[in-house]
Amino acid sequence: MSIAAELLDALTSVDDIHVDGSLSGMPMISLRPGVTLRGGTLRFGAKGIRLTSDNVLEDVTVIVPDWEVAIFNDTSVRDLGRIGLRNVRTRGQVLLLADGTISSGHVDVDGLVIASADVRGRPDRQHGFGVDALQGAFTLWNRQPDPSVRITASLTGISAGSADSPIRGSGVFLAGHGDWSGRADGGTVQADLLRTGPIVTDGGIQPGTPDLISAGVYVVSGAEVETVINDGPVTTMGANDMVLDNWGKVGSWTARAPLTSHGPSGIGFVNFGSLELLRVDAPVVTHGAGARGFNVYDGSLASARFQSITTHGDGAVGIQVSKDLPVLDITDSVTTFGGQGTSLVRGEQAQLSAVAVSILPGGRIGRLASGGSLSTHGDQVVTLEVEGTVEALQVQHGITASGVASDAVRLTGEIPGLTEIAVTAAHGQAIARSAGEQQ
Repeated sequence: MSIAAELLDALTSVDDIHVDGSLSGMPMISLRPGVTLRGGTLRFGAKGIRLTSDNVLEDVTVIVPDWEVAIFNDTSVRDLGRIGLRNVRTRGQVLLLADGTISSGHVDVDGLVIASADVRGRPDRQHGFGVDALQGAFTLWNRQPDPSVRITASLTGISAGSADSPIRGSGVFLAGHGDWSGRADGGTVQADLLRTGPIVTDGGIQPGTPDLISAGVYVVSGAEVETVINDGPVTTMGANDMVLDNWGKVGSWTARAPLTSHGPSGIGFVNFGSLELLRVDAPVVTHGAGARGFNVYDGSLASARFQSITTHGDGAVGIQVSKDLPVLDITDSVTTFGGQGTSLVRGEQAQLSAVAVSILPGGRIGRLASGGSLSTHGDQVVTLEVEGTVEALQVQHGITASGVASDAVRLTGEIPGLTEIAVTAAHGQAIARSAGEQQ
């Protein structure tokens, strides 16, 4: 069919609908249970396509205003059945919710490109760790408080935004039901795979805002994912825009392309949830005050491996750990180019220094190994600051501080392996100990 009237007629009785060409001038359309819609470009002035249950969209382009929902679902049904999106393109948000009477369902995505979307006006936001989280251009969210409600998913080939048209909000957002603290306490989203292509976002958050964040790829409280793979680069452009953020439960997370942030307090990878294995096989680079490279502030992480981490900005810590991290490997180097500045930490603006690696009180790294160097270039900073514990240290090309009044290492106690590493400070102390540790 090639005219809007034919499509509207077909929706009442046809189960497998094919569209040729471009259709416009339609109201929102709703697919009956079991209906498949294939092909064509569908343009709407407001909302786009509403799914019910056992629906498939294939080779379809859906265009709505950026602030509208291009594809969403009817929450008055009991079961989503199997929802499929295959080779779908949109302008506007894809929003799939387990809400209302929905108690089960499965979502398959195999190729989804969201060219643009603006979700900043969505009032519903997951809260946790002192902040609200903006929804994503692709959002799959189980909002049911009943922990027996489970939505399953397999999600591949999801891309969102571009350099010319970044997503205004988060890019990809998976969430279950969470309490105010950010802990899962109800229905879950359980995905065997989340695989993304290029993601570019700009949350449009006012710099200095303490309680609102977004992320390029966001696994939020109540989301459980066996495997996350970022095949394409993930780039964030604004303030408080995390690149990758985990509040949920993830088995392995692998990034195969660069992770880059360009705004204040935009962080490369943040972990507040449960994560077994993190591997970043490309550079992490941040630009902006307080734009840190990698944080472990809460939750658990068994092993992390990075190619390299570089930060450009005052208060932009390279790596900061306040929990147990058995293994941290950096193939190349951790480098910072800033001094002291302000950064968003757990819903508050805090003063930080652009330390290359910081282990806070209560933090422990079993093995910290770098095939390159740990270095800082700003004034009044520390390259390696250990207030917690490092049980084994290997840094092949040394620990250096080149700024004025900057120390290379500041520690309490001892670090096995430190004496075998070249440690230099151009205008400070090579190794500085706390007052009770001075020798």
